[in-house]
Amino acid sequence: MKVSGTRDFDAAPQAVWDVLNDPSELAGLLPGVEHFEIQDERNWTATVKVPLGLGGLKLKFSFEKTEEQPIERAELSANGKGIGAVISMDTAFDLAPNGDGTSMDWAADVRVLGQIGAMGQRVLQPIVNQQVEQVLAALDERVQARAAG
Repeated sequence: MKVSGTRDFDAAPQAVWDVLNDPSELAGLLPGVEHFEIQDERNWTATVKVPLGLGGLKLKFSFEKTEEQPIERAELSANGKGIGAVISMDTAFDLAPNGDGTSMDWAADVRVLGQIGAMGQRVLQPIVNQQVEQVLAALDERVQARAAG
């Protein structure tokens, strides 16, 4: 499943970059994070309860920053494993000044395997879209807080 879009922020690119490249800030953006641990500046893990209809699925994710071009571009790979499911995701974002603010082009490729993957894209796409919107709204909130000082 591929999702992408553009998001504008009322903050300088550096403020957006600072939030996106701080693993502890990123953990705060993701819905359902129950535990978070930083290994180093490029690798971290999180236990996440992914909402799926009537319940949730607990997954242990490993995150790796795979590319970094400061205040312009970064890529992140995430792999999650749980009972009956494997989720992998590759994401990328590009930042560009936009007047006094920042424009962010982003893309994610989400792959779901196992029993959850058998649900099909028609069922999973709305869940992925909802999660993306939550992450982007939380990102906007954190960027505004960072820009305000």
